[in-house]
Amino acid sequence: MKLRFQADNDLDQRIVVATKRIDPGVDFQTALTLSLHDVDDPDVLAFAAREGRVLVSHDRKTMPDHFRDFISSQTSPGVIIISQRLPVGRAAELLHLLWAASEAEEYQNIVYDLPGRFFS
Repeated sequence: MKLRFQADNDLDQRIVVATKRIDPGVDFQTALTLSLHDVDDPDVLAFAAREGRVLVSHDRKTMPDHFRDFISSQTSPGVIIISQRLPVGRAAELLHLLWAASEAEEYQNIVYDLPGRFFS
């Protein structure tokens, strides 16, 4: 199954726009359109899991810990943490590459760090 992305409130929305500009077929929901701006990380993780979406965030400070707690009791489609130092265009290219070249199941219960390492 194709990856479906959910941006959290911390993600630079230009990355969403740029990713969809590369390929409008990428399914990428924004936090803004879903009013997730005041929602705590555990609730955002739960929302993304219910929707079958990989959560995309810049939050490498607290999100990995919330994610570990979350997957201790349930399954998650995964989280992608994007470095804030990564230029918007490059982040969009890498997300598009992940979307085009991998399956959603590969990210289940994993935090993937862009530009590229796994930790969980």
